[in-house]
Amino acid sequence: MADMTTVRLGDDETAEAYVARPQDSSGDRPGVVLFIDAFGLRPQIAAMADRIASWGYVVMAPNVFHQYGTAADTSPGEPLATPESRNAFFQGVRPRMEALFGAENREHLLSDLVSYVDVLHGLPGVSSGPVGVTGYCMGSRLAMLTAGEVGEGVGAVGGFHGGGLIVDDPLSPHHALRRARAEFWFGHADNDGSNTPENQRDLAKALDEAGLAHGEALYEGAPHGYTMADTSSYHEPSAERHYRDLRALLDRTLT
Repeated sequence: MADMTTVRLGDDETAEAYVARPQDSSGDRPGVVLFIDAFGLRPQIAAMADRIASWGYVVMAPNVFHQYGTAADTSPGEPLATPESRNAFFQGVRPRMEALFGAENREHLLSDLVSYVDVLHGLPGVSSGPVGVTGYCMGSRLAMLTAGEVGEGVGAVGGFHGGGLIVDDPLSPHHALRRARAEFWFGHADNDGSNTPENQRDLAKALDEAGLAHGEALYEGAPHGYTMADTSSYHEPSAERHYRDLRALLDRTLT
């Protein structure tokens, strides 16, 4: 079961994180950083970390909103089971998310991303080789940026129902691809206004131009947020497909 712990980022900052390990903990295992969606570090994320860990990985899911509050402060107190409750909570999330990705926070964010990988490598039982990163919604952006900052230290990147992955902005995540060395897999949500078919084609082109191995699929019928079983966007067939695709990516690149 994933345990909540506190990890140190540099000399003067800390962040909460779930850490999950495989049941068979003998020997060192590859590490995976799980980047959360905008709804925060909560039991649903712990459950996802546990499932990925069961494949033979040590998984760490940090509270990327640590600058703005604790996991409890930045997560819903109960499942967002209706579109109305989901949308209402997101209205409070939006300013926090905009601040996280804002130009004035750019240096701090990139430093944190490198620190997450360093912390993961420092955990007992984590092998010294490249790590995997997987991201959900806004976490897909964080996964791409991490691959660019860490370079050869990231061997696999999964991105699921991501949005804003390639935009007309100097800080667009796709610019990080030029420095990445990982293999990428994207599971795109169907009919997603934050990641249109044109966006998806442009992303594949950017990956090609960067010379990176990649695959992508449109998960038909899947709304934005389809992996999150504690929200009204959950789409079980696509969530299960995401686990199969992610496991295949991690197994072929990290083990």
